[in-house]
Amino acid sequence: MSYRAPVAEMAFTLRHVAGLDAAIAGGAAGDLTLEDAQAILDEAARLANTVIAPLNRKGDRHGTPLAEGAITTPPGWKAAYRAFVEGGWNGLSGPAAHGGQELPLLLNAACSEMWNAASLAFGLCPLLTAGGIEALDKHGSEDLKARYLDKLVSGEWTATMNLTEPQAGSDLAALRSRAEPAGDGSYRITGSKIYITYGEHDLTDNIVHLVLARLKDAPAGTRGISLFLVPKVLPDGSRNDLRCSGIEHKLGIHGSPTCSMSFGDGGGATGWLIGEENRGLACMFTMMNNARLNVGLQGVAVAEAATQKALAYARERRQGKAPGATEAMSPIIEHADVQRMLLTMKASTAAARGICYLTAAALDAARGPEGKAAHDRASLLTPVAKAFSTDLANEVTSLGVQVHGGMGFIEETGAAQLLRDARILAIYEGTNGIQAIDLVARKLPLNGGATVRAQIASMRGVLEGVLKDASPAFGHSAARLRAAIESLDRATSHQLKALTSNRPEEALAGAAPYLRLFGLAQGGACLAKAGLAASAALKGGETDPAHAARIALARFFAENLATAAPGLEQTILDGAAFTQDAKLALAS
Repeated sequence: MSYRAPVAEMAFTLRHVAGLDAAIAGGAAGDLTLEDAQAILDEAARLANTVIAPLNRKGDRHGTPLAEGAITTPPGWKAAYRAFVEGGWNGLSGPAAHGGQELPLLLNAACSEMWNAASLAFGLCPLLTAGGIEALDKHGSEDLKARYLDKLVSGEWTATMNLTEPQAGSDLAALRSRAEPAGDGSYRITGSKIYITYGEHDLTDNIVHLVLARLKDAPAGTRGISLFLVPKVLPDGSRNDLRCSGIEHKLGIHGSPTCSMSFGDGGGATGWLIGEENRGLACMFTMMNNARLNVGLQGVAVAEAATQKALAYARERRQGKAPGATEAMSPIIEHADVQRMLLTMKASTAAARGICYLTAAALDAARGPEGKAAHDRASLLTPVAKAFSTDLANEVTSLGVQVHGGMGFIEETGAAQLLRDARILAIYEGTNGIQAIDLVARKLPLNGGATVRAQIASMRGVLEGVLKDASPAFGHSAARLRAAIESLDRATSHQLKALTSNRPEEALAGAAPYLRLFGLAQGGACLAKAGLAASAALKGGETDPAHAARIALARFFAENLATAAPGLEQTILDGAAFTQDAKLALAS
């Protein structure tokens, strides 16, 4: 089965969980109307379903061969990218001053989910370009913007992010790439980078590399890193002194070229400074934060694709006789354990979608009157959106293989590809362990803890709505959601106290389970909010069966998945002792 964008569910989440209706009513979405938003979603779905999705398996099988420094993308890739660009999709949320439509990031998030669900390998190219656009728009000189932004926003050119080096990994302080002033306002860049997504390809004539490097007398560590724009093709049309020196042979995302890049083999690649000298990390984090939300959306996307594939297979595959069945062989979807797996997949995907859309909505709100408060809320939610969603993507795609049984372990069904593709998501753009550290060490202390307390209060507000609704269809959702929120509240107090009492190791030991706990509470609140909107619709006379399904999904998540929250709380409160025993326990 090929992916079909779940437009109705996405639109419902946009409106009733992430607040698109309120944004439009309050003028925060410009001239956008609900009718416009629906039309955009429908057209994006058409492109994802009919143009991009059919290429997914082809990309996996063909890969991206490198010959004489040039990479050939899979068959159909160039035509699909051309359709993507001609449709204006690359500039959906791009700055209007440079040809973009400047539509809400929230709407763009839904579209990004579609591109990546149709083909994760294809969706990576515009994902990196979007981050490059934001970094250049916020930090670049007027000259660089005039020279590059229009073509990046349109998609005529693409962008990359060049951080990682062989000896450095995630430790940016260990970067060795060098930059020397050339005396004409430009710099000469030398060094090597690895894991560069779409560092070389044949989709566009030019590729704009954003490269971290050090100036000669720069301070040590991350304080001495600068960011440079280094194009493949220079303004005079000549080829810059850079090349793709190799491609990685990977577990998944075979249709996306992952390149090793060499800068300055012939004396130095020409580049231009973005922002200020030695302040490059702040500029790059603009790009990375954009990418982290989009990677979270990739997690939602691949989980959705896996769920659709597993549901279709479970409806067709017959095996055994289900309780109460009249036929000798029942579709496996009628067996309780298969239902449990499918509901886990569907509920996890919907919860992750809600969190990612909430994060995008906060980024939109940060541009308006709410300003800093919304910016801080987005900062808090971003590591959760990235890590929780991608952890779930790995779990959901693994369950997808399990639902297929032996056929899931065989490549022809496509379930295995989704599992292979999903595995990178918890690693790149900052491993999920780094996201957990970021959440606990940097985001919880924002405003003295007021930002996280406000977010927990918003979850309690949803809980109150479930209690007031009093519909029996919610089952024990209120009690289970309350337990998850209270566990999160107590764990938050513990983590903040550990940080303020100079016990950072204790806080960091519980960082990963804390992020998971946060995701369960926030995800449960998102599904409950959707369930409340569905309940109100049913009480208002609507008969769409999707409404009852939304309530059922909220109940399943609360009663079957959010129940892990108290155990995670205990791990956070009591589990830090492992740091004292680690050397002993790991020695043998």
